[in-house]
Formats: sequence, structure tokens, C-alpha cells
Amino acid sequence: MPLSAEVGETAVKLARGAIEARISGKGRVPPGPKEKPFTDLRGVFVTINRVGDAADRLRGCIGFPYPVEPLGVAIREAAVAAATEDPRFPPLSESELGGVVVEVSILTSPLPLVADTPRDLPSKVRIGTDGLIISRFGMSGLLLPQVATEFGMDQVEFLSQACMKAGLPPDSWLDRGTEVRTFQAEIFAEKEPRGKVERELAEPV
Repeated sequence: MPLSAEVGETAVKLARGAIEARISGKGRVPPGPKEKPFTDLRGVFVTINRVGDAADRLRGCIGFPYPVEPLGVAIREAAVAAATEDPRFPPLSESELGGVVVEVSILTSPLPLVADTPRDLPSKVRIGTDGLIISRFGMSGLLLPQVATEFGMDQVEFLSQACMKAGLPPDSWLDRGTEVRTFQAEIFAEKEPRGKVERELAEPV
């Protein structure tokens, strides 16, 4: 059953509140709600995007692909980490808070992608619906469902990019020893900094 718009709004506001409290140093990181689904174990990613040019929008993205913490706790931790610990970017500054939008992706549990042979894997990937986790040799790479649509990827490119995210050769998904998992997400995002929250992509969770 899809999450409600109210849950999505609460999730994004919780992430925004955690980011602003940590970056500004004013106030405490807000606690998560004490009701479902925020008390359920869920995977989640928090993405911070600059407003403006889509070519370099990403400002931070970190999360938990597996359901290891209550959703409310996971959102707070992922939000703070996306703002301060993403190794691709310097920590978010207080002056940037009014120029970024916050997006929360609430995930289903990742499951193995099953196909008769590795070459059949692309036909099983649903662009715009499935996210990917590719693992091999102790390395792992994850791409959220929205990445494929944002960058116009087809199934093969999506699989290849997930391999490279893991530090593997792009065709590693063709090897039987490579583990490919998919998950789905419900995505809620601010339309403008500190503004209205809308559902970006909805899949039953």
C-alpha cells in the first residue's frame, strides 16, 4: 500500500529539520515520529539537490539500502550524513541551506533479480521503477530508481553504471558471480527550498 502524502511531507520535513539543525548549530536534530511507518525498519536515502541547472544539481546523497533502523531514525541519520559526510562534496554550508531542495526515498527491501542467464537481466529491469544494487568481491554500488530516468538510461546502461558505482568493470553484471538486486522506492521532494512537498515516484511499499 502506498505511503500517504502526509507521511511523505513529514519525512521530508524531518530530513530538512535534521540538516538545518546540524549545519546551523541552532537547536537539536528533531526526533522521529513515534508512530508507523516511522517506527518500522525501512531502508531510506536522503538526497540534497541544488536548485537551478540540472547538470550539477546533486549536492549530497547518502542512505541505508537495507531496513536496519526505524525509518524516523534512518531519515535523520541519512539527512545529516548527506549534508556532511558525502565524500564527493564538501560539507553543506549554512549559506547554502536556502538554495537546496531535500528529497527522501523510502525503499522496499532489496531482492535478487532473477533471470535465466545474466544476458536476460536487462529485460527484468523496470526503468523508472527499479533501483539497483550490484555486489561482487566485497564491493557494492547502488543507484536509486530516479537516476535512470533523470539521465535517460536504458536497462543495459543502468546495469553498467551500477557496476561502475561499485568500482567494477561496466560489464560485470554479465558474470554469474555478480549479485544483482533490485528495490523500489516512494520518493517525496521539496518543490522549492523549504517549500511544498510532492510525491515524485510512487510504488506500493
